[in-house]
Amino acid sequence: MDLTVIALFVLGLVLLVAGAEFLVRGAARLASRLGISPLVIGLTVVAFGTSAPELAVSVQAGLAGQADIAVGNVVGSNIVNVLLILGISALIVPLVVSQQLVRIDVPLLIGASVLFLLMGQDGHIGLFDGILLFAGIVGYILFALRQSRKESAQIEDEYAQEFGGGEKLGGALPLQIALIVAGLAMLVLGSHWLVEGAVAFARLFGVSELIIGLTIVAIGTSLPELATSVVAALRGERDIAVGNVVGSGIFNLLAIAGIAAMVTPGGLEVAPALVRFDIPIMLAAAFACLPVFAKGHLIPRWQGMLFIAYYVAYVAYLVLDATRHAVLPTFSAAMIGFVLPLTAITLIVVLVHQRSSR
Repeated sequence: MDLTVIALFVLGLVLLVAGAEFLVRGAARLASRLGISPLVIGLTVVAFGTSAPELAVSVQAGLAGQADIAVGNVVGSNIVNVLLILGISALIVPLVVSQQLVRIDVPLLIGASVLFLLMGQDGHIGLFDGILLFAGIVGYILFALRQSRKESAQIEDEYAQEFGGGEKLGGALPLQIALIVAGLAMLVLGSHWLVEGAVAFARLFGVSELIIGLTIVAIGTSLPELATSVVAALRGERDIAVGNVVGSGIFNLLAIAGIAAMVTPGGLEVAPALVRFDIPIMLAAAFACLPVFAKGHLIPRWQGMLFIAYYVAYVAYLVLDATRHAVLPTFSAAMIGFVLPLTAITLIVVLVHQRSSR
């Protein structure tokens, strides 16, 4: 086995963990120093930073005329963010959800998903669509910052209770910014090396290019979000863990898709298969957040496991569909006719029971 492959994989993993640690530590202390909610930092600075690989891939793909990669990267990353990353984070530690996420940010994620679906109905996301999407992310950032400043007094109390009052956490502001920048750089480089190493490992063991593309490469650009949310959950920075996932989803749809549509000559072509299957799955994942988040503002471990199971089912469907496997019709019928309705009924019953018991 090539030692270079092993070295790339190990170095990538080390950089991911260290980069996530630096990013979460710097972001949490920056929030403390500036009197801004950690949730807002998670929804903006951390979420946008960890989406840098998706931005690079989609813009590069758009300029190269590979619209399927540009659009598929955005849609696939959002599915990974909600089902896999949020699921793993909740599995590690039950996540407490801020009321702002339930009232504002998750509905915004749903709205952006619906808008993206409507824009793609004609098979094309053009220059005007891109400008509209990008304007949405600018407005969202301004709104998030303004909302945070309104809550500044409440945040001061939170910090006083958390850290014993008096002086805030932090140290020198340049140090916190340096931690964030260093963490982002390590995340991007680490995810790149980890994906390269993983692809090489897969090839060594005879795994097909198709499976590599549908799994390793698809998840690869979301590794920074995964590392950051997991580290944030372990460190008790749950607002950053959840805000990173929701904020990355909003950023992917509005900023990355918007910029890619603006820089791609003639705009982005949207494949019919994406409109029929993948974008509706992305929208369903966003909708699934609402009853889960609203249920006592807590994401328990069993719901994290449910999200992970659905991501595994989604990848299984992609593999079966791409290989035209004979079991595909049976699998699809089971998912559509039994598993999805049963899950929807369960979540609704839990939500109604929760509200009636208040």
